[in-house]
Amino acid sequence: MNIIVDTWDALRAHAQPIRFEVFVHEQQVPAEIELDEMDALSIHAVAYDEQGAPLATGRLLPDGHIGRMAVRKAGRGKGVGGAVLQALMAAARARGDSGVVLNAQSHAAPFYTAHGFVREGDEFMEAGIPHITMRAPLG
Repeated sequence: MNIIVDTWDALRAHAQPIRFEVFVHEQQVPAEIELDEMDALSIHAVAYDEQGAPLATGRLLPDGHIGRMAVRKAGRGKGVGGAVLQALMAAARARGDSGVVLNAQSHAAPFYTAHGFVREGDEFMEAGIPHITMRAPLG
């Protein structure tokens, strides 16, 4: 597996199809809210398999939020999502962030807990899906 961390301009061609496959097609998130103005301002990561096919993506916003974490079915359960998450956390650490925060889909909370995130607050709905806020310090 190879992970590239770069700008939206550099990674959009690979990140956008993953996000649409996972969020719009699988989870029924409206296509018109999947892309936003924050993409151009964020650091993105894309994981590729041994053949160079893009498997997963995520982004790090300027304020330390990690979001749009998406893994294609072929990459699930293989550590790909965790590798993307760790790459984004490393990018946040490298730019001097003291911590990161994300709005996790509630069913994914154990995944984020395993990577050092702690739940904050109550569950809420976002794009029709239950979420919880989670935070992790960067040391």
